[in-house]
Amino acid sequence: MDLGLKDAKVFVAASRSGLGAAAARRFSLEGAHVAINGRNADMLHATAQAIQAESSNPVYAIPVDISERQGAFDAVQQAAERLGGLDILVTNAGGPPAGTFETLHLKDWDKAYELLLVSFVQMVKAALPYLEKSERAAILAITSLTVKQPADGLLLSNTIRAGIAGLVKTLANEYGPLGIRVNAILPGWTATERVEELLKHRAAMNDTTPELERAQRIRHIPLGRMGTPEEFANVAVFLCSPAAGYIHGAMIPVDGGEIRSTM
Repeated sequence: MDLGLKDAKVFVAASRSGLGAAAARRFSLEGAHVAINGRNADMLHATAQAIQAESSNPVYAIPVDISERQGAFDAVQQAAERLGGLDILVTNAGGPPAGTFETLHLKDWDKAYELLLVSFVQMVKAALPYLEKSERAAILAITSLTVKQPADGLLLSNTIRAGIAGLVKTLANEYGPLGIRVNAILPGWTATERVEELLKHRAAMNDTTPELERAQRIRHIPLGRMGTPEEFANVAVFLCSPAAGYIHGAMIPVDGGEIRSTM
């Protein structure tokens, strides 16, 4: 199936590794020109080179810290300059620290707010002038299943990502008439470095092991396993493509069925 992404200009935030890198790779394999982003310049360039070697399509490294207020805006601006415009914006950010209401401090809330919500707002603001000129414009917010089903120990993510979901629906209403599609994707437990960190944190909190915590999580997933970054990327890239041209304002879970709600 041709997704209609050949020569599309795509920026994927927080894409040195994990879900972001998997999405960037899939975009590139579909023929898009991609800009990726991360704080570690050496590792980011290595990721860009690996993707480009596999796809033979241009991949640009934008080593900017999007957790800084101006950094998120600047990253998109730099990507658009390197790409010669922008058709697709994929927002993403590393997850905030795990914790409970008792253990987290106000400074943790401030950092999570800047990392997740402010970076999203800044990236969209920077991207809109370019997206308004595109005939295949799309914004995809990588959030979490916690938008629909809060997870124990992930208080910051549960709270702030829900705010992003509300903003996604609002942007869909405001910019749909301009032909800019806006959606969110809700990954569940996927085999990434971030998930390994969370499993270690849960093991320390519960005096168990990461292996036992992994088995406990899998028991809640109807498919009986964690997802792979590639499975996530396949859905993310489809949602951004012209092939999904009538999907708009949607919250799409990629979670093996873990979200149990009907809505």
